[in-house]
Amino acid sequence: MTTPKTTETETAAMPNFDAGANGLLPAIAQDAQSGRVLMMAWMNAEAFEETLQTGQATYYSRSRGKLWRKGETSGHRQRVREVRIDCDADAILLKVDQVGAACHEGFASCFFRVVDSDGGVREVEKRLVDPAEVYGDASKKS
Repeated sequence: MTTPKTTETETAAMPNFDAGANGLLPAIAQDAQSGRVLMMAWMNAEAFEETLQTGQATYYSRSRGKLWRKGETSGHRQRVREVRIDCDADAILLKVDQVGAACHEGFASCFFRVVDSDGGVREVEKRLVDPAEVYGDASKKS
């Protein structure tokens, strides 16, 4: 994926990282084929630029305080097919080809739980991989 050329008008529609707390904006990863929402993470300007340059999803890990290259440890990478910015330029949508599990808990999507009308919560998907086998003790962190 290469950085797109922008005109002055288009530049105004680039992400406004100043609008986010600590320069971070929410980034939603969506399966490019099915449209299924896979996960939500945070991006800063550096993560956004690296994503554009490499074509691989890069986020900012708030817990680690540094860039997080999706799949760096697990091999469960996200190849970015398309990047969209919302109308307020304060949220990012990545349409991706997901390799392996998107969720650090071993599920295809981080949204594997359903909240019932009575307030109960249940898992509605099967785990694809055992996070302890993929991450070891790091599986306890997001």
